[in-house]
Amino acid sequence: MTFPEECITIALCALASVLTRALPFLLLSEKKPTPPIIRYLGNVLPAAVFGMLIVYCLKDTTFFSGTHGLPELAGILMTAVLHLKFRQMLLSIGGGTAVYMILIQCVFIP
Repeated sequence: MTFPEECITIALCALASVLTRALPFLLLSEKKPTPPIIRYLGNVLPAAVFGMLIVYCLKDTTFFSGTHGLPELAGILMTAVLHLKFRQMLLSIGGGTAVYMILIQCVFIP
């Protein structure tokens, strides 16, 4: 890729990033009520993303050999416990990830 092509690529990526962040503020105003579909998506998308993360994380797990999926299940359990207790998605995901990483790095060493 030439230098001008790299510059154009970076500029387009920056523009796309700014537009995706600014678009909701441009399309929706405080004066009008939020459309029902937007409120619905705001309610269901967090749980859908969490479910998608679980499926993605478990897709290559072998439950019948190796660690038998114990680090993955412990991470999921910790994530669920933290989320039920504190209701903070970032804390839940971070705590579950930390448990998983500690288990695969220190306990279940391949």
